[in-house]
Amino acid sequence: MKVGIVGLGTMGTTHAASYQNIAGCQLVAVADIQPERSQSMADKYGVRGYATLAEMLAAEDLDVVDVCLPTFLHREAVETAAEAGKHVFCEKPLARNRSEGQAMIDACQRAGVKLGVGHVLRFFPEYQRAKAIMDAGEMGQIGTVYTYRGGGGFPTAWQDWYARYEWSGGITLDLIIHDLDFLLWTLGDVERVFAKSTWGREYDRMEHVLVSLRFANGVIANVEGTWLDLGAFGTKFEFACTDGLLIHDSTSASAFTSYQLQSESQGGNGGVAVPESPLARDPYTLELEHFINCLHEGKEPMINGEAALRAVDVAVAAQKSIATGKPVRPERG
Repeated sequence: MKVGIVGLGTMGTTHAASYQNIAGCQLVAVADIQPERSQSMADKYGVRGYATLAEMLAAEDLDVVDVCLPTFLHREAVETAAEAGKHVFCEKPLARNRSEGQAMIDACQRAGVKLGVGHVLRFFPEYQRAKAIMDAGEMGQIGTVYTYRGGGGFPTAWQDWYARYEWSGGITLDLIIHDLDFLLWTLGDVERVFAKSTWGREYDRMEHVLVSLRFANGVIANVEGTWLDLGAFGTKFEFACTDGLLIHDSTSASAFTSYQLQSESQGGNGGVAVPESPLARDPYTLELEHFINCLHEGKEPMINGEAALRAVDVAVAAQKSIATGKPVRPERG
């Protein structure tokens, strides 16, 4: 599989490195409107560099286009690649809203190409382990869940696009979309969303958000995202269940801990720590490797357009709740 990447910011750079470690594919071209980025990446990996996706498609015989552009540019790039008959891997979030995302899915289906989306959390071992424990019922019935993601200060990028709400969708669509996808994957459909944020102040960016979700199975989840913490970037989750508490905190020495409740007859009242290293294998390489393998085997990717669109629906519902101050039901296709 010959791969070309369009967009060489943080994720495009990460993906370029990942493809060097994946069998069955070869990075052959990159494209970015900033010529110094394109040339630097081309020189680093011995590939060809272009200014635009159109130029890259015209000159290269690609099998896969990896879209790592800002969110508001996803639709055009995915549709262009699909119309050219290329399989597409698109960074999260899939799109700015449902209509854009559905158009991208439809374009890939019409062209008969696969669409994969970069919800990489499903490839982090601590999140995989948590889902497996919940699926197996090892902690009993789930009552409430809390997730946290953020830190490091507000990100800077090309034309400050993270801060431009109409481009990025703000922290709700760009950052905590990771946790929304993980929770949908683990808990099922969301029935109702209520959210608050710092949006609306004179300062032009949304730096903090808290989203409450009611799932169809009765579980309540609170999802917090922030750029206000100027310390190191970190993630957390807590599953409060009838038989115990499952905790992940990337900033602690024991990043993954299961506190199993015990009766007196069982003896003891402590917890068992189960450390997991998210660096044992690179999750970004794993997600791209999964997509490439699906192409070779003719299988549907685990995170396809439809799965990614579910997370967009919940994020957009949170945006609407922030704007109206009322609970919102996510749109569904």
